Amino acid sequence: IYIDYLNINYKIMQDIYVDDFGKGFPLVLVHGFLGSSDMWKLQIEHFKNDFRVIAPALPGFGKSNYVNSCESITCMAKSILESLKKLEIKRFHLLGHSMGGMIVQEISRLAEDRIDKLICYGTGPRGNIPGRFETIDQSREKLKINGLKDTAYRIAKTWFIEEEKAKYFYLCEEAGKQTSLEAADNGLVAMKNWDGVKNLKNIKSETLIIWGDQDKAYNFNQVETLKENIRNSDLRIVDGCSHNVHLEKPDEFNIIVSEFLKKN
Repeated sequence: IYIDYLNINYKIMQDIYVDDFGKGFPLVLVHGFLGSSDMWKLQIEHFKNDFRVIAPALPGFGKSNYVNSCESITCMAKSILESLKKLEIKRFHLLGHSMGGMIVQEISRLAEDRIDKLICYGTGPRGNIPGRFETIDQSREKLKINGLKDTAYRIAKTWFIEEEKAKYFYLCEEAGKQTSLEAADNGLVAMKNWDGVKNLKNIKSETLIIWGDQDKAYNFNQVETLKENIRNSDLRIVDGCSHNVHLEKPDEFNIIVSEFLKKN
């Protein structure tokens, strides 16, 4: 059996892809499961005039699909911190969506003193995601049976009220196609095995929680747990949205985030 050790080491050592636009205080955007840095295009366009917007693609996802994926939320968090280190970014605002919201909670555990303001969006502190439209084990089984393309398309539909007819559904469809099969399964395993409830009381950053009132992935109990346990936090609920508020009502989402980041 021939093992290409050079190629394996090259993959391990490779940096993740990072979009880097604008100037000013850094704003780091962390996408979720089956996502990519491209899913932040409306936010990058909006915020790049006031902030240096950093939007990484997680290992195995989007334009980082050539990088070995992670089996844990901690591994993903460390990959973000490593990319910020190489960009020489010491302090930053941090926004995470869905699985990315779990990752930013983990980053706060690892590097609390580097985060100025924190935004937990469409996410929760429990990795097994109680009340999700299907269990994580069911998603893993369907991924194995139906393949990545069909699974990504089916899951992405649940992120919008208008499902595949939504204006920006195509961004999610494209992100799903870019994801490696290994990254998709590892992402599900990583979420299932993670629990951030105990760390919530240690989060000191001023925190904004954003949630769509018809989110099928994270129910209200999830965001309520965030609000009740993060001491300096505020909850904003956006009506008439499912899981992807930033793509369903981008203007409203951007204004909510802007007002939070700019207030003293």
